[in-house]
Amino acid sequence: MENTTVTKSLFFWMIITSTFVLTSCSGLQSTRMRSQLYTSNCNQQNVYNYTVAEMPKPIHTLTVDTVLAAQLSFKSLNVANAIGVLNLLSDYVAIQKQYKKNPNIENRLTQLEIVQKLNQRINIASLEVSAVSSEMDCEEERTSQIADFLKGKEDETESKLTVGAIVIGATGAIASGLLINKGNTGDYIGLGTGITEATLGMLILRNKRSIEFYHNRNALRDIWEGRPTSSIFPPTVWYYLNYSNPSEPEKVSFRREIIEKWMNFGQIADEKSKKKTQLLELYFGNGGKYSAQELDNRANMYDQLESQINLMKQDLKALSMELENLKI
Repeated sequence: MENTTVTKSLFFWMIITSTFVLTSCSGLQSTRMRSQLYTSNCNQQNVYNYTVAEMPKPIHTLTVDTVLAAQLSFKSLNVANAIGVLNLLSDYVAIQKQYKKNPNIENRLTQLEIVQKLNQRINIASLEVSAVSSEMDCEEERTSQIADFLKGKEDETESKLTVGAIVIGATGAIASGLLINKGNTGDYIGLGTGITEATLGMLILRNKRSIEFYHNRNALRDIWEGRPTSSIFPPTVWYYLNYSNPSEPEKVSFRREIIEKWMNFGQIADEKSKKKTQLLELYFGNGGKYSAQELDNRANMYDQLESQINLMKQDLKALSMELENLKI
């Protein structure tokens, strides 16, 4: 009778311990988190609405002033075309020639006016790049924050499961030792302990959480689909990302380069066909259930996109410096 009571007590303790560990691992979202998971404050109403006709024409289809073509690099000419100042640059060359022949005040003022317009347009373009880049950075941080939260919950659950397994194992070992001469009771205790530890071990291995995460405004989708226009990227940036010359197929657009990086580093490739389809719908759709690893992956994709957009500032700087050194 005493052995039966002890056995029941030990099993009751194991059940209580397991239940505590499992129930303490439940519960993921709080009311405050829902706004972060379902909506984003990264976009400050920068919704672009333009047509294909309003996009810059590809530079290889245009006739560029011979002086500009000789003294400015292709990158500078292309970014000048992106921000819509090629004609202004031609006017600058023309007034420079005119001023050289007739250095009067009127020509000098016209020259300074054109320079001011050029610098203003370069500054505005730089601000546009910064605005887009800041949204990409904000989305990256938002995604990373949720990923870190999810990983923290997984680590917390794993710690509790591990502690539970240790407690149950120790309790079972002590009970089996005390009841070693009490018939089969010790064996039953050992069996129960082993089953409970194995269950907790399986739970540790399967400790992968997911969370609902949504993104109706999805810059990654625009990059993946490559439509003629974008509501997220202004015409200057969208032209810059998409430009390529058909006569130079070895030089792909920056947008295509970004996609190839995603694929080469296994972010959207090297998966089974069904899994790959699910990931494409997840990353480039409006959202859904994400694991911590998938959230990290999404944040990295935004980081790569942000870096590529920021490179446009280098071309704007090069254009500005080359203009200062332009000689007629």
